[in-house]
Amino acid sequence: MTLPLVVGVDGSDSSLLAVDWAVDEAARHGLPLKLLYGSLWERYEGGLPSLSGDRPSEQVLAEHIVASAAERAARRDPDVKVTTEIVPQEGADALVRAGDDAFAVVTGARGRGPFKAMLLGSVGLTVAARASCPVIVVRGDRAGLAGEHERILLGLGEADTGTRALEFAYREAGTRGCGLDVVRAWRRPVHDRSGAGYEEQAAALLAASVEGPSAEFPRVRTYPAVVEGPAAKVLVDRSAAADLVIVGARRRTDRFGLQLGRVGHALLHHAECPVAVVPERA
Repeated sequence: MTLPLVVGVDGSDSSLLAVDWAVDEAARHGLPLKLLYGSLWERYEGGLPSLSGDRPSEQVLAEHIVASAAERAARRDPDVKVTTEIVPQEGADALVRAGDDAFAVVTGARGRGPFKAMLLGSVGLTVAARASCPVIVVRGDRAGLAGEHERILLGLGEADTGTRALEFAYREAGTRGCGLDVVRAWRRPVHDRSGAGYEEQAAALLAASVEGPSAEFPRVRTYPAVVEGPAAKVLVDRSAAADLVIVGARRRTDRFGLQLGRVGHALLHHAECPVAVVPERA
């Protein structure tokens, strides 16, 4: 069975951008698209828009949101198979659960809640930190959203956060037919002014990491680079020339709460293109 690409919708402009991006992504990979709306109606009752002279039921509003998103998806690419689902759960919980049977989950960068000015909405942050599948938060400038750079950027972390992220990045670059920048950031310790050996260690880790995927995806043009500096800053800066930036994230089954590293957190708030967080299971 082909797993769907799931995109969260809530009627916000941000979620509509996510729908557009997800339609294109589903078409590239030949995936069905599921539009998912999740909400506890009573919590948002005071902020619902009016769709007619009488105040509609929350169920009618939900149906209107998913129908509008489905119509938008069909206009963008009628060949992508689209289904919809309305779940009476918090949006983040619904998307995390849907991620157990999804190719990936896609969200907008902001919702239509009371904190629209935040750099990243709570739903996107929570799903990226908890889901068992890759999560893509759609954000960034017009060029990055449109895929005009024809480059994928992968931030290579440690061995326990990189295997699935590498596979995801190579598959994405292969599907798009674009170049793949694999970047490993390194920093010299404060107490060691010489910095001897640290760049070489980073280069060795990078070379060993890309050897297998490069052989599996020989048509992907790989551009490895080791860069001195904080990983978060290096990747945020380079995201301005990418169509998607990808990082791995460690998932510990013996721990609860949000599990998202500092680099992933920074990218989700500041990257200039969509961000994919790919979990590894410990």
